Amino acid sequence: MHTRRIGDVEVSAVGLGGMPMSIEGRPDETRSLATIHAALDAGVTLIDTADAYHRDADDVGHNEALIAKALGSHDRGPDVLVATKGGHLRPGDGSWTLDGTPRHIKEACEASLRRLGVEAIGLYQFHRPDPEVPYAESVGALRDLLDEGKIRMAGISNADPDQIRQAHEILGGRLVSVQNQFSPAFRSSEPELRLCDALGVAFLPWSPFGGSSRARELGSAYAPFARIAEVHGVSPQRVCLAWMLAKSPVVVPIPGASRPDTIRDSAAAPDLVLTVEELAELDAA
Repeated sequence: MHTRRIGDVEVSAVGLGGMPMSIEGRPDETRSLATIHAALDAGVTLIDTADAYHRDADDVGHNEALIAKALGSHDRGPDVLVATKGGHLRPGDGSWTLDGTPRHIKEACEASLRRLGVEAIGLYQFHRPDPEVPYAESVGALRDLLDEGKIRMAGISNADPDQIRQAHEILGGRLVSVQNQFSPAFRSSEPELRLCDALGVAFLPWSPFGGSSRARELGSAYAPFARIAEVHGVSPQRVCLAWMLAKSPVVVPIPGASRPDTIRDSAAAPDLVLTVEELAELDAA
């Protein structure tokens, strides 16, 4: 597995997004554990999660607990950087709400520490800006958690360029990652990617295939991905990740998966080398 860096930690060039294993339509635990173990066997050393990745009101942190169980039962578990998030909530009716208050973020971090069974969280990210709370206050909670040693690294998610610059300043240059939506169908985070490249901050594309329905469309609606995939004898999804990785050395995609075969395919993307002409064609798709 090729590697990249988040802060001072070397991680696999492709991570695993845990959300599909815990929200609506989630598989049984046996398959989820097999998926996480398949990722580790393939060399994945970054797993992204959040306390809000759950389905019912009474199982907050389901995905964090699942990941902790999987890592605890695999020899390579200690080698994995777990990146979790706080600031989003799910009442249990399928909706998503926000609480970016410093008090909530700190309480959420404490709960994540217990579920993950660690003394300090490897990477803790503010999940999404809360329009009811000044952004500086939310990011200030991350700064406090860093200073207290509750988290080793801090990141933000769903942020625009101004928020990235603000977080970078508030954290005293200790911002290590930005996790934004980015896919062939959703490219509006290009400015954030370029800013992260300039700052040397890791850019973690979430939903890199555009969601389950869009992932299937990579083989049809986005014809260049399918054509190039056929040339190389690989899946369009693998071509998609290779295209993202070629954009900048700070890019570390975190495709979601709930099946072992899916994450095995994604983990092979760093080995796929696309030509300059192919990359240009995909950029224009």
